[in-house]
Order: sequence, then C-alpha cells, then structure tokens
Amino acid sequence: MARSGKRNSSPSEPSQRQLRAGELVRHALVDVLSREEFRDPDLQGITVTIGEVRCSPDLRHASVFCSPLGLNDKADIERVAAGLGRAASFLRGRLGREIDMKFTPQLHFIPDLSYNEASEMDEVFRRANIVRGDETKG
Repeated sequence: MARSGKRNSSPSEPSQRQLRAGELVRHALVDVLSREEFRDPDLQGITVTIGEVRCSPDLRHASVFCSPLGLNDKADIERVAAGLGRAASFLRGRLGREIDMKFTPQLHFIPDLSYNEASEMDEVFRRANIVRGDETKG
C-alpha cells in the first residue's frame, strides 16, 4: 500500500527519528563531557548540564542546549556555551566513537537560560505569596 503524502504532525514538530537521535546524542555527549578535561579556561572546572538536543531533519546538525551547574549569571552561561562551541570539533570526534549513526552531527551549542527564567518566575511567585499573605492578616 502506498503512503499518502500527509504527515500526522505539523512540519514544525520533530519526528520520532529526530527525537530518538537527539536523546542518543544527549546521553553520549553527557558521558563525553563527564570524562574529558578541557584546556579552555572557560571550561576548566565547570560541570555542564545538557538539557536538550534538537536534531535537524537530516540528522546532520544538532542544537545542544547547555548550562553550567552553579553559575547563574547570563554572561557566564554564554561564556561556557561559547567555550563548548570552540571545542565542538573535538567533542564531535569523541561523539563519533560513542554513537552508532550514519553521520555524526555538527554540534551547535546554545546557552540554556530556561533554568534562570524558572528561578526568576519562582522568585516572583514567592513575592506574590508574601504580599498576599500580608494583606489577609491586616
């Protein structure tokens, strides 16, 4: 039976193949980052969290959302992402040994500011509870 040209998901949604490849790359990249020591001063002594990896439809490019643990300043997060960008070819070589894919994707590191945004929102909610609590008592 021939396939129809229609897809079940919209074009902006990643396919199951992209999601599976992204998770494979994320797990392998976390293993590589935990084992390697970097000479780059922006990466020395830093533990990096990889929140998500989004692969392109052809699986040749991967956007890696990264954030350093313990550093909350936006400039620090961007500095670490830039350092990982400089080490991308090295990391891609290590990644090629870890994963079983036809092509090892080009890695594009993007600073993941979602943790900071969530902390800021949490702080706003806490302040709102304090203000609301003071108004009900008085």
